[in-house]
Amino acid sequence: MTTDSADAPHSARVRPPAAAPGPATGPAPGPATAAVHPPRGPAREPLPPPRPGRGVRQRAVAPLLAADCLATACTALAVLGTGTAPTALGPLVLGLLLLHSRAGLYRPHPAPSLLGELPALLGRGAVCWCAVAAVLAAVRPAQALPPALLIGAVALHTALVCGVRALVHRARRAAARRRPRATLIVGPDPAARQLAAVLHARPGYGMRPVGLVTTGAPAGPEVPPGHTGPPRLTSPQDITRAVIRHTVRDAVFTVPPYGDPYTAALLRRFVDQGSAIWLAGAAAALEGRPPPSASGHLWGFACRRLDTAPPRHGGAGKRALDLVLAAVALVAAAPVLLGGALAVRLADGPGVLCREERIGRGGRGFLLLTLRTRRPCGGEAATVPGSGADDLRTSRVGRLLRRTGVAGLPQLWNVLRGELSLVGPCPEHPRTVERFTRSCPEYGARHRMAPGLTGLAQVHGLHGGSPVADRARFDNLYIDSWSWGQDIRIMLRAAARLLRREGR
Repeated sequence: MTTDSADAPHSARVRPPAAAPGPATGPAPGPATAAVHPPRGPAREPLPPPRPGRGVRQRAVAPLLAADCLATACTALAVLGTGTAPTALGPLVLGLLLLHSRAGLYRPHPAPSLLGELPALLGRGAVCWCAVAAVLAAVRPAQALPPALLIGAVALHTALVCGVRALVHRARRAAARRRPRATLIVGPDPAARQLAAVLHARPGYGMRPVGLVTTGAPAGPEVPPGHTGPPRLTSPQDITRAVIRHTVRDAVFTVPPYGDPYTAALLRRFVDQGSAIWLAGAAAALEGRPPPSASGHLWGFACRRLDTAPPRHGGAGKRALDLVLAAVALVAAAPVLLGGALAVRLADGPGVLCREERIGRGGRGFLLLTLRTRRPCGGEAATVPGSGADDLRTSRVGRLLRRTGVAGLPQLWNVLRGELSLVGPCPEHPRTVERFTRSCPEYGARHRMAPGLTGLAQVHGLHGGSPVADRARFDNLYIDSWSWGQDIRIMLRAAARLLRREGR
């Protein structure tokens, strides 16, 4: 049970670089994806605000739900009376809310229009009241609704719903003008700047552009003459700082977000942070859907919200599975682990554990524990993994521990501490993370989940020498499609690969 990092050459004890700035008690400054803490207990540093978009969506939906329930209750009392209304009110409200939800009437929109909602409100209200009339005619024929009263009920219900919703929309537009949400715009420079100017001039849409994430080749100078709009964000660090500083709530794409790896990585980053995703302009025709109605626009830019399922990163369920299996495995493997440690001590001297710096979830550093598989020595060769001298220092006991996977058993303690998971992306060295983050747009999204002893990329044969783009794609696919069943299948495949390797 080892990771690629455990199989790679490593020294007996890795110390932080001598030039690393910052005090010993705090994180070193630098990009969040390469922040590593000193040995012996990495400090906990705060992550970006977790999924603020959920709260925004709940605050936007709750008033509409209350408006529909109030209008339905008033109509039921007026038409059915106090004797029948309490009995029919529950099924009537539940059916109406379900139909409205399926029609998208609770979906947030930057510029909600009551006239655009009227056909859906009228049709679904008529369906619900016809169902109530049919049930009453079958159960209580004496209280059956005559056609004229049924039509009046539909008309009164539609009028009340429209009136209350109009008040909600007006209050929402006023609140949007007073407190517009911080927004990032992603797309080619001309279209992105035009849309930013529109949103800045019309705060009623509730979006305040705070940055432009340009895609493709720049169409003009870095800062046009007389430019007073939002700044251009050109690096992942700039985007992360803007998201944290402004608490970005919305991201507007003027290009299809799945068009290339760079925009796909941006989409994954925004979805994981909890921002609402909007498609504007040409991107609104994504996946061949018909263009939105005339009311679904941002001052002439076609606009629709991209439905993004909440990321399933395991959470408490994955952590519980890790704790149970890691504790059982650590107890069962204790004799083997003690035997391996004793063999290292007798063969190669004191210092049986190796502590290596690695990057974990959210860019936080931790110390990866393994059994030492090389003889300790001083000099420059000890600090250059993969050198000829380093290979010569690999002892016969060390080679046996690597081949059997015993060298990686101390990593079960990392799992119990929450720094590792049983299944996840491979933990990498800080310098490797920094280099790959610059070269591969999707690499940084791997840190949405804790790294693991094994993973989807590893069981497909993608190790340290494999293309980084392939490993990042497999890791992100695993995170986006996480399930307990997938974790169990990966662990079984990893065990089978380890047994086949031992059989050679």
